[in-house]
Amino acid sequence: MNDLNKTIIAFSALGDFLRSFNMSSTSEDIWSQKLKETIIYAGHKNGWFNEKNVLYALKSWGDLLTEPQLTSWLSTYNAFDDIPALKPKTVAVIMAGNIPLVGFHDFLSVVISGNKALIKLSDSDKVLLPFLASFLTEKEITLKNSIEFNEGKLENFDAVIATGSNNTARYFEYYFGNKPNIIRKNRNSIAVLNGDETKSQLEALGKDIFQYYGLGCRSVSKIFVPEGYNFDTLFQAVFPFGDIINENKYANNYDYNKAVYLMSDFPILDNGFLILKEDVGYGSPIASLNYEYYSDKEALKNRLEKDIEQLQCIVSSGFVSEEIDFGTTQSPGLNDYADGIDTVDFLLRT
Repeated sequence: MNDLNKTIIAFSALGDFLRSFNMSSTSEDIWSQKLKETIIYAGHKNGWFNEKNVLYALKSWGDLLTEPQLTSWLSTYNAFDDIPALKPKTVAVIMAGNIPLVGFHDFLSVVISGNKALIKLSDSDKVLLPFLASFLTEKEITLKNSIEFNEGKLENFDAVIATGSNNTARYFEYYFGNKPNIIRKNRNSIAVLNGDETKSQLEALGKDIFQYYGLGCRSVSKIFVPEGYNFDTLFQAVFPFGDIINENKYANNYDYNKAVYLMSDFPILDNGFLILKEDVGYGSPIASLNYEYYSDKEALKNRLEKDIEQLQCIVSSGFVSEEIDFGTTQSPGLNDYADGIDTVDFLLRT
């Protein structure tokens, strides 16, 4: 059983390190040098994990991993008072790899709740978390008993947290349905515009669309706009993100998807680095954004409520109570749980 205070101190030390890390520094600090090498290696293993995106993910976690924030987050769970008397569980954590460190919150939740994380990494993200885990265990040696990476068949576990596609979710449900579990499927994020957004709001929306190349479930992949909406305003606002077309993997997807749409005679709007396609679906390919007109706000609210299990984030201003601000989809807090399922509460009750 890990001492909660020591675990919090270890994670906050990791946060201190990530906040102070500078990729361009000539510091000979061994951990900084190791992290530089890890970032480069992560990019070699996965071309979508470029330095900019990996650094963004690391800084985001650095900003969250402070002793006051961790303590405040955990203070809302009365069951933490009982942790010393609880038997630690082994929790299998099957991680996605669509964006850097996408599974870190599950890892954090399992370890900080006094349990053991039995981790199955995605082939797309195999180097970043092991580095962070090694830093933690250096700071707090007892955490070595709480972290295990497994490349083979998962065995001898008490609960499961698994993230994947709708197809893999069926596999997870078949194999892990007899264990307490959280099984996550495909979700998408959307924005609802009213036509009166400021330039700064639309610029911030650009971050929600383009951060991590739009690969995250929190990336905005569709917008709802009022009938008669002027898309020029949106295109002008996101113009600062145009350099993304100079990155080969993104450009290849842009060219491919544009060709597919044109050959299929789909009407599209295009600004040279982003394709807009009218589509009722929530998910859109890389370098494209679905849009749909609406005329009745209440009807749209009812539809989104009905489809809530397909949605991760709703970006808007004064449209629904559970909305989030423009530009914040990729800056979730410690209590922003994927799919709205409280992972810590699940772990404490299991």
